[in-house]
Amino acid sequence: MENSKRGRPSASFVVGSVALLFLIIGYQSALFITKASVARIVANHDHPDTVFVYVSPDSVALRRNSASAGSGSTNSSSNGIAERSGRAAESIWRARAPRRYESFKFDPNTVSVNDLMRLGFSEKQARAIDNYRKKGGRFRRKSDFAKSYVVEDSVYRRLENYIDIPKIDINKADSAAFETLPGIGKFFASKMVSYRKELRGYSYPEQLMDIWHFDQEKFDGLKDLITVGPSEPYPLWTLPESELSKHPYIGKRAAHGIIVFRENSPKEDWTVVNLKKAGILDPGLDDKLLRCGIAPPPSP
Repeated sequence: MENSKRGRPSASFVVGSVALLFLIIGYQSALFITKASVARIVANHDHPDTVFVYVSPDSVALRRNSASAGSGSTNSSSNGIAERSGRAAESIWRARAPRRYESFKFDPNTVSVNDLMRLGFSEKQARAIDNYRKKGGRFRRKSDFAKSYVVEDSVYRRLENYIDIPKIDINKADSAAFETLPGIGKFFASKMVSYRKELRGYSYPEQLMDIWHFDQEKFDGLKDLITVGPSEPYPLWTLPESELSKHPYIGKRAAHGIIVFRENSPKEDWTVVNLKKAGILDPGLDDKLLRCGIAPPPSP
């Protein structure tokens, strides 16, 4: 009798074995459900009405274990997290979705984190670029983007022709925009705006070198980053003497001469070239005025 009892497993051993078996089955089921959920999230990422359900392996295992122990009903919320296109689903998609590289025009100073990832950067790399911008960093040239430690040479070579950094229009930019140019601080940025008002709009980029201490070296450092957009032609032939005298290339003496010229010459002769021939404009300034956009004389 005692020998037969010794050959049988104890009741506690049987219960433990059954519980372990249920635990193993539950864990394996949880892994399968998790993989299926992740696959579903990745597949349906672009469908905003999809409800994603993520089931953690531990929660399923706990439920199986509780059921085997006869603990009664369980809260359905312990099965996982259900959310509509929420952060957890987005995180899963970013971590598990296959990387698809795209190539399209972008400005590295404004492109979003998601679009950087579309271009082939990992989320970590994209956020590093975004953090650099948030701290005041700026990519002025394509070469600046290439120097970023998160931009690999192979990625840059693929994207180089798609990088589109708009040039700064010196006829539209404000002081803050001018300050982003190399070698330009608050002083020169302010002067660039005020000189534009004196000229009534820039006509060519070299006019920046009229500004005090704005030398050739400073101009060479930014000339490839700027452009001159359209501005209103200067109304040379209609302004009164007091307004003409305010122009940097005219001054009081030439302003008076222009008025006399207008009063004593036919309108068909009203040209900057003729003003220069008549000696009305100061030497050196006459050639600068010739390069400016001048409104034609009014119709008779």
